[in-house]
Amino acid sequence: MSELPLMLHGDAIEALIVGGGAVAARKARALLVAGAYVRIVATELGAEVRALTGEHEKLLLSERPYAPSDIGSAQLVIAATSDRAINRHVAEDGHAAHRLVNVADDPARGNCRTTATHRAGELVIGISAGGVPSAAVRIRDSLAARFDDRYGDAVATLASLRRRLIDAGATDAWGRAAEALIDDDFCERVERGSIESEAAKWG
Repeated sequence: MSELPLMLHGDAIEALIVGGGAVAARKARALLVAGAYVRIVATELGAEVRALTGEHEKLLLSERPYAPSDIGSAQLVIAATSDRAINRHVAEDGHAAHRLVNVADDPARGNCRTTATHRAGELVIGISAGGVPSAAVRIRDSLAARFDDRYGDAVATLASLRRRLIDAGATDAWGRAAEALIDDDFCERVERGSIESEAAKWG
């Protein structure tokens, strides 16, 4: 299977999660942090899921059995129950509705996977490891140790510079700035903290 990495704008996503346990809570938390609107449907909602209601406004909980109509306008459907038969049912409904489908206990039944994600400001790194989540987490944590807030700050500085130059009609200037600032020594300069001062020279 060949996977296609793709970043979605979280605040443009409505997600349905079927399941109320720890896996559902983990997936819901990641979506909510990204700004998504999340609906959770489960016959029993666990403590971790319920705790999310106090942290996020864009979360709707329904404690009842899943129904196909629950898919509604959700672009992303996640099957995360402890019952494989229910997960298959949810996946089939999601596919029939032409939605993105993630199946927690059987990724091959879906058409997308969630990643182990590291965030440092605007820097987002997602790791997929062939359906072995624990390996993805270890790799993510190893990368996170290096790509910390210094990189988040550097990316924010560069994004701001890019917007200013392009909005001013200076696309060529941004091209020259990017070539100078994001070269083979980019990571070294980020780690010694010189990107901000160097970017300031370009406007």
